[in-house]
Amino acid sequence: MTDAPKTRLVLSTAPFVHAPMSTTRVMFEVCVAALLVLAVATWHFGIGALLVVGAATLGAVGTEWISNRSAVRNPISDFSALLTGLLLGLTLPPGLPLWMAFVGGVVAITLGKLIWGGLGQNVFNPALVGRAFLMAAFPTALTTWTAPVEGAVTTVAAGVFAAPMSGAGPDVLSSATPLGLAKFEATATPMMDLLLGQTGGSIGETHAVLLIVLGLILAARRIFDWRLPVATLLSVAVCSGLLLLVAPDQTGPLEHLFSGGLLLGAVFMVTDPVTTPTTHRGAWVFGLGVGFLVVLIRAYGGLPEGVMYAILLMNALGPHIERFTQPKPFGAPS
Repeated sequence: MTDAPKTRLVLSTAPFVHAPMSTTRVMFEVCVAALLVLAVATWHFGIGALLVVGAATLGAVGTEWISNRSAVRNPISDFSALLTGLLLGLTLPPGLPLWMAFVGGVVAITLGKLIWGGLGQNVFNPALVGRAFLMAAFPTALTTWTAPVEGAVTTVAAGVFAAPMSGAGPDVLSSATPLGLAKFEATATPMMDLLLGQTGGSIGETHAVLLIVLGLILAARRIFDWRLPVATLLSVAVCSGLLLLVAPDQTGPLEHLFSGGLLLGAVFMVTDPVTTPTTHRGAWVFGLGVGFLVVLIRAYGGLPEGVMYAILLMNALGPHIERFTQPKPFGAPS
């Protein structure tokens, strides 16, 4: 007669059920989507765009590693710093000097993430904090655009290798953005150019079709709450349509939706789970607020673009929106 097998009692702490999608996995998949945007941008603007994004990413990842090098776990293994650098780089002009992009990456991690306590503690989107700093410090460089050169992958804008604290140098070929043409010259951009990236602008914002496809894929994989980008785009369409009825000289809804940084912001920044509300009602409020501010700033601000400021302003309101849109516990008095 054989002895019965011994059963060991296993003791462990919660959680006992693990979600199939971890923070690291989410960051990785969004990084892959951002890299696809960068690949297409390199085709349109040349290798200079790749260098600018690389410099911003190096500044972000390097700062994250140096500040946490004594940690037991690899500080850059969660891909959050990599994603911050990629997103910052995609919001920059393709002809920006590399040292400026690098400084932007350092500021994005330092002021946008580390001073708040690290990953998951920041109030404002780190990539947009870095861009806001660059916009305040170097406004001319941040509003100087390089025209796309289809298929000229080896193209590098003249100012990319400018030395620190020196002039950026003249670009051989410059271009205004569609929003700038509409606001200051009352000139509309053909819709196919907006959809296929045949316009000037930030590195990752010009190819509308690609951004829409990536947004749909990420939403289908539940990487973010679909309500956030839908509410943002719906708000922009409605607000710009109403404004067009009152002031016929204003930009129409389609150009608002498919030009500038709106789609890039709606897919990659508005959907940031750390800096946006997690409740369903809060997501609608946040997105509607971003869309309203985008149209308001674009129509009446001094600059033709307002996505960055709209998202940062709503980031500041995010904790309050989260608080007031929390569902009441079951059985709680109304």
